[in-house]
Amino acid sequence: MPQNATIPTRRQIACTHVNTAKSCQHGFSLIELMVVVAIIAIIALMAVPSLSGKYIREHIVEAMPLANIAKAPVAAAWSTAQTLPEDNESAGLPEADKMVNNVVKSITVEDGAIHILFGNRANGALQGKTLTLRPAVVEDAPIVPVAWVCGHAKAPEKMVAMGADKTDIAKAHLPVNCL
Repeated sequence: MPQNATIPTRRQIACTHVNTAKSCQHGFSLIELMVVVAIIAIIALMAVPSLSGKYIREHIVEAMPLANIAKAPVAAAWSTAQTLPEDNESAGLPEADKMVNNVVKSITVEDGAIHILFGNRANGALQGKTLTLRPAVVEDAPIVPVAWVCGHAKAPEKMVAMGADKTDIAKAHLPVNCL
């Protein structure tokens, strides 16, 4: 090998084997790019359903601070008189359609149970749906604090959930503590 000779690179070798009048092309072929785009699309489609469920549960969590306003008078009524308020007025709360936020259309107290009606800017899967929070009490021991049962969940052992469960949100969208 002569002293001033250079070693050809793979690219130079590949271009010398091409017997066309075109110059040597570098980069990815169209089919290779299409395969990459297809893989990215498949991965994105797998992520979308899990993200939508997350956003729905976030809207449910966003409704809870407003429901906490109704919990206090219901719990106070039970601890003082062992009865539960029949409606918003007897609980000392504003009318149902006045208790609203970004995702809640109204909050109704009915026989101690708190019914949260979703609307306003809530996710489409929640529009017009209700989530119920029911007070769970120990009937013969009013000193025991009220526990709150969310949705279709069962009352803790030795406690009784009061009020009707009107939850009509799909189980897939409910937080874990509401199942």
